[in-house]
Amino acid sequence: MTITIYTKPDCVQCHATCRALDRKGISYRLVDLVADGQALAHVKSLGYQQVPVVQTPSEHWSGFRPDKISLLAAAAMAS
Repeated sequence: MTITIYTKPDCVQCHATCRALDRKGISYRLVDLVADGQALAHVKSLGYQQVPVVQTPSEHWSGFRPDKISLLAAAAMAS
């Protein structure tokens, strides 16, 4: 399962999201929106203006969402 976290430096919610995924043993790829203009355009095209934006193969969301992270962990354990 490929999970991408779109982030920016010094983002508290981004760090919380990464820590939660780490605790659940879920791997992810970080993309810094300050350094990657194409990624920023992609996130804006999804309708988001706040980070983190988490994108999985089947969905995406913005902000620190422990509920969504728990669902990801359950899906990872089931597969």
